[in-house]
Amino acid sequence: MNDTLTGLGGIRVGHASTPKGGSGLTVILFDQPALGSILLLGGATSTRQVDGLFPHHTGGEAHAVLFSGGSAFGLDAAGGVVRYLEEKGVGLDLKLARIPVVPTSVIFDVPFSIARSGGMERPSPDLAYQACVSASDGRVQEGSVGAGTGATVGKFNGFLSACKGGVGSAFCEIAPGIRVGALVVVNAFGDIFDPGSGRLVAGARTPGGGFLDTEAALRGGLVREDLIHGQHTTLLLIATDADLSKSELGVVARMASTGLARVIRPFQTPVDGDVVMAFSLRKDGCDVKNVGAAAAHVASEAVFRAVREADGLGVVPAHKELPQR
Repeated sequence: MNDTLTGLGGIRVGHASTPKGGSGLTVILFDQPALGSILLLGGATSTRQVDGLFPHHTGGEAHAVLFSGGSAFGLDAAGGVVRYLEEKGVGLDLKLARIPVVPTSVIFDVPFSIARSGGMERPSPDLAYQACVSASDGRVQEGSVGAGTGATVGKFNGFLSACKGGVGSAFCEIAPGIRVGALVVVNAFGDIFDPGSGRLVAGARTPGGGFLDTEAALRGGLVREDLIHGQHTTLLLIATDADLSKSELGVVARMASTGLARVIRPFQTPVDGDVVMAFSLRKDGCDVKNVGAAAAHVASEAVFRAVREADGLGVVPAHKELPQR
């Protein structure tokens, strides 16, 4: 069984990493235009062409979504997705031309990229085009791939004391024909907790080899004056085949964010640039409360799977490379 985002059908996912393996990107292609909404969280988001997903905008349909590393430089990679879709004749029909709509958001993975490759690697339009060509409706590859190549988590004690983040995906069925899937890129400031046991599984490490528990440290008054805004981000895409309106998808995005808060602690800090996008493939009706509850569930599961499947790539340790307690 395909228990990832592509299990919904009508969606393909493609990953690509930069030549030296320090950064990357992930593209999500919709077979048919998907109606979407967006929720911007934290204090330092970086996006492109997301305007149509805002409630007041007359648009709302998207043909693909791109999540990329490379910080603001990674936004340019969206041009490769646009080129691919244009070649396929996909886009918003404006009579004189078809304009592909590709909401894009990026993470700040520069420290990992420099440590891994010796310089700041930037995902390019050509790399995004390659990801589109290789995109598949098979099970989504998770861990240190695509946009999760350079993702890290738990950075209160600095990058070198962090753990590896990555890409995760999850899927559940509410009722026959009504399904919800998630894809997340986890590059959070906070620590990651197992949604089942509540155990801290990846995060800021201490010199003694254990975990700091960032949330507890903050509650206790521990202060870091040198934290820089915008270096930490979690990007979440929720998709469902439930036929929901744009405003209902906004509700789903908000409910899905509670799933992130269950497993990322602390969440939505001033130094994070978290983004949640929710899309409907518009097949069958379903109550928005059911979809939202399922979205929160798959969001938390996807985050856990991202760190569970991650590989440290010789830079910072991943969950599976740490001594298990």
